[in-house]
Amino acid sequence: MKFFVVLNAKNLKQYSFILVMALCSALFLFLQNSLHTPVFSTEDGPKAVYKGEKNIAITFNIGWGDEKAGPILETLKRENIQSATFFLSGSWAERHPDLVTQIVKEGYEIGLLGYNYKDYSDLEDEEIIRDISKAQEVFTKMNVKNIELLRAPTGHFDKRLLKISERFGLTVVHWSVDSKDWTNPGVDQIVKNVTKKAHKGDIILLHASDAAKQTNKALPIILDELRQRNLTLVTVSEMISNSSAQSEEIQ
Repeated sequence: MKFFVVLNAKNLKQYSFILVMALCSALFLFLQNSLHTPVFSTEDGPKAVYKGEKNIAITFNIGWGDEKAGPILETLKRENIQSATFFLSGSWAERHPDLVTQIVKEGYEIGLLGYNYKDYSDLEDEEIIRDISKAQEVFTKMNVKNIELLRAPTGHFDKRLLKISERFGLTVVHWSVDSKDWTNPGVDQIVKNVTKKAHKGDIILLHASDAAKQTNKALPIILDELRQRNLTLVTVSEMISNSSAQSEEIQ
């Protein structure tokens, strides 16, 4: 009887050791995966990318306005920036075909920002579908091809948009660093909002709409700081293509 008790104790130790090793292996895989591109996703698979593994992506939203986009493009050209992603609303693009042409000519990437710049979380599915379809029609007429990215106009989205975007063959793109430039907190604060948080793999949100009055002055300082850190600017598509994805469910 005593031998039986000792034998079970040994087995218990063995099973405990196996369990601990299994937990360690699971933790290792989790930490390894955490280095991959974080995404929001549904259980079914559609994803919204907000961060990459390496390099850094600078993005500009343009929903409306006539004055700020041109100077932003001039600054990027003067700073010799060859990779940036512009998310454009269809209604703005219709009114500014010359600037859209300039964005394409400079080699920058274009993503959709819907058509009417409405909060998708407030719309019915069919309204979202119509808004995206109308935006696509605008860029098709302008001969802008291969648009594969979509950003929710106000940044608010849920799993409905992920599923709808999948039907369109579009990837929803969020951001990991918010400049808050549209609040016009001052050039120094915009720079701090970006440079204090920006690291390898981040997607930076800036605006080239007229509401963001201080972005263009902050932009050269931000770019200089990123250069000093040896961070290479890439488009969002380039960042996605060079990364594998980790899923995080979104409600």
